[in-house]
Amino acid sequence: MQKNYCFACGKNNDEGMRLKFTYDEERDCFVCRFRLGKRFTGPPGHCHGGIIATILDEAMGKVNKLRHVIALTSQITVHYLKPVPLNKSLRVESREVRVRGRKHVNMAEIVNQKGEVLARSRGLFVAIDPKKMFAKFVEK
Repeated sequence: MQKNYCFACGKNNDEGMRLKFTYDEERDCFVCRFRLGKRFTGPPGHCHGGIIATILDEAMGKVNKLRHVIALTSQITVHYLKPVPLNKSLRVESREVRVRGRKHVNMAEIVNQKGEVLARSRGLFVAIDPKKMFAKFVEK
C-alpha cells in the first residue's frame, strides 16, 4: 500500500495536519472536524490565512472522489469572513457545484460551533491521469 505524505490529510506525515474527512450522504457533503493548535498561528490566537486556504483546498479536493477522478487544483478563491480561532472545535464542509468535462467546480466552508461561516472558498479542479503525471515520483 502506498504511503500518504500529504501535508493536509496524510496519515504518514508526522508534521502534517492529518485531517480526516467523512462523507455525509444525507447532506451530500464531505465533513471534517478539527482543532488548530498554536503551530498554525497567524494573528495572535488565530489561524494563519495560508493554513485556512490549505484546509479549504483539501476539503474541496475530497469532493472529486464522488466522481472517481483525480483532479488537481487549478484555481481557488478564498473569502476570509471572520478570524479562525485556535484551540476551538471547528468543521469544514465541502460539496460539488458543477462538473463540465474535466473541470470540476467545488466549494467549502469553515464553520464554528455556533454555525457561523468563518471562511468560504470556491475552487476549479482539473481531472488528470495520475499514472501519466506522477509515475516517476511514486515509490516503487
